[in-house]
Amino acid sequence: MSDKVTLVCSECLSRNYTTSRNKKTASARLELKKYCPRCGKVTLHKETK
Repeated sequence: MSDKVTLVCSECLSRNYTTSRNKKTASARLELKKYCPRCGKVTLHKETK
């Protein structure tokens, strides 16, 4: 039971990445450090609704 989620940059708020996560094992929102092409650096990306 995996769910498709969108990751948004915490600095420029652009939606850069989509990924999947398991709803049963991961109850908290996903937070990953990813490269943002708009900012040009590695920033924290958070899961959106």
